[in-house]
Amino acid sequence: MATKKKTASPGAKPVYKSSASLLPWFGIAVLVILLDQVTKLTVERSFAYGETLPVTSFFNLIKVYNPGAAFSFLGDAGGWQRYFFTGIAIAAVGFILYLMKKHATQRLFCFALALIMGGAIGNVIDRLAYGHVIDFLDFYWKGVGHFPAFNIADIGISVGAFLFIVDELRRVNKS
Repeated sequence: MATKKKTASPGAKPVYKSSASLLPWFGIAVLVILLDQVTKLTVERSFAYGETLPVTSFFNLIKVYNPGAAFSFLGDAGGWQRYFFTGIAIAAVGFILYLMKKHATQRLFCFALALIMGGAIGNVIDRLAYGHVIDFLDFYWKGVGHFPAFNIADIGISVGAFLFIVDELRRVNKS
């Protein structure tokens, strides 16, 4: 059970108190943020814009900027999208904090949300500091093409979303 009911006077609304700490989940989010920012700073200082370093036959390191959202959605919209996506991310983080507090004992659920929150904050830092997100991981298949470049924050968001779905499917299958 995610919450414990605290007894109150008759007619009063029930008060719920979380029975688990949010600290481990904050730690995971901070770890994602730190890894994201350190790798982006390293790429920012080590590469010229557009510079590519081949690593394998299917993977490059590259320095590119994304002023839009995933897959450069609205990347050429003129600048307003910086604040729009920052606002969405801040609202999402607020909702994630609410969900984590409400369901603090559901480990996979909170782990997924912590990854998503860390990734969202990592990309917000870029938007506020630079006006764009720094992407540097470039995967491709010869003859097929390149997947859009991404970063550690994007990995946190994607893995978190996947785990969120897994958790929901597990919960549905239990009932």
